[in-house]
Amino acid sequence: MIAGLLSLIIAFSIMAVAVVETTTTNLFVTGSTVKSQQSFNIAEAGLNYYMWHLNHNPTDYKDGGTMPTTPDPKLGYGPYIHNYTDIDGVNQGTYTLWINPAGNGSTVVTVRSIGQATGSTKTRTVVSKIGSPSFASYAVVSDSALWFGNTESADGPVDSNQGVRMDGSSNSTVSSANATYTPAYANGGCGGSNCSYPGVWCNSAVTSPVNCNTRSKSAWIYPAPTIDFNQVSGSLCTTKKIAFAANASTASLASMPNACNQIPNTLTSSYLPQRSPSYSQSRGYLVVLNPNGTYNLYYVNAENDQATPYTSALTLQSVSTNVTIPSSGVIFAEDNVWVLSNPSYHGRVTIAAGRLTSNNASTYANIVIAGPLKYSLKDGTDAVGLVSQNSIIIAPYAPPASGAFTYEIDGALLAENGNVWYPGNYRTNQNRCTRGWTNSNQQFLFYGSVASRQTWTWTWLDGGGQCGDAAYDNVNGYISGIENNTSQYDYNLLYSPPPSYPLTSGYNILSWREVIRHP
Repeated sequence: MIAGLLSLIIAFSIMAVAVVETTTTNLFVTGSTVKSQQSFNIAEAGLNYYMWHLNHNPTDYKDGGTMPTTPDPKLGYGPYIHNYTDIDGVNQGTYTLWINPAGNGSTVVTVRSIGQATGSTKTRTVVSKIGSPSFASYAVVSDSALWFGNTESADGPVDSNQGVRMDGSSNSTVSSANATYTPAYANGGCGGSNCSYPGVWCNSAVTSPVNCNTRSKSAWIYPAPTIDFNQVSGSLCTTKKIAFAANASTASLASMPNACNQIPNTLTSSYLPQRSPSYSQSRGYLVVLNPNGTYNLYYVNAENDQATPYTSALTLQSVSTNVTIPSSGVIFAEDNVWVLSNPSYHGRVTIAAGRLTSNNASTYANIVIAGPLKYSLKDGTDAVGLVSQNSIIIAPYAPPASGAFTYEIDGALLAENGNVWYPGNYRTNQNRCTRGWTNSNQQFLFYGSVASRQTWTWTWLDGGGQCGDAAYDNVNGYISGIENNTSQYDYNLLYSPPPSYPLTSGYNILSWREVIRHP
């Protein structure tokens, strides 16, 4: 009996030891799992922090500091170590950040966050791509109503702060800030005050080449968030300060509290001063973009837009040739700018024009496209951004005067207050219609993005009789502009716009993943 009792005691002792060991192991594993999850949560907090940081400092990739000067070739700038405290102020661990901007004007930033809970030797690492949409995220975006006729097509995202009549084909989202709107007759409405349509709609009478009644409308979004064109003013100011900072002779102006009210007479590769305190729409600068990433600069002293080509239409004075594009990729002009490529451009640049000290809309600066504006490559390597305080105008003398041609414009075009258009009347003679081209072998190709506060159009249809230099078409009557045109969205612009191109909203997470190894 004593032997049996000893056996029972030994058996219970073995079981007790096993239970204690199992419990200890489980507690260790549970504790390790808790610490691992805490480290993961802390790493995610690091991502959220830097997304917040970018929304307040969109171009700061050094966590508010200045070091390191040169980024790690794989990880970017860092490491930046932060304590992570809870709501009671208790330190729960740290997260270490590496910030890697994509460069070349892209708004995409790769953020690597390594979390480590207090009391743990293990870490968890998460990596996220964070990006912000720009005005170049749309094929066409306007503060005014848009109308695509049944002979037109929309390639890429389309958005209006008013509404869109989409009778043509579309291959992406079509959105409006309004659930309903009342378009004017010129924008496809019935012209009456009681005339209300959905934010995005088509005319049921249109059945060809796209049938309004049977087409898919799943990508039509209304209401959608409003795109704020007012913030372009701040973007122009930022661009001006970048231009100041790019040259030693103007760098001190960039940090002044009223930097954007400064109008020095110093001409640099990045800053083009006012030609005169008094404004003239026919005076400014011609920028000719070269294939080797440089530009030639001319003074424009007069314009006769009824003449052709630009060498006859513009009275020019050479300033300099083969000017290197600034490393910032930004050229700011405190006056009107004419621009073209010679014959194509290789590189990435944003040209902005604005007389920022003026509150008079009649003296706002314009950008005029004076000839072809073509990329050397269409793979995202090349990008031209044009940001105008007023309008972006395709000059009547920009296309060839006659004969067969394919006239091309490549670029992201943004008019803060005015239009993006081929004008219906000459600037030097408002009573005369501009020239038109209607032959099938006369083609216009636009490749890029359009953002316009007001009107966007490449052609005008004159409902009456002969009008100036408009060309006659047997079906449509008299036309100003190039009748046979194609607009293609440059999808490379979606998250890789031209340098310092204005943004439409804050940064968001584009992709997210956990990595096993770190950094």
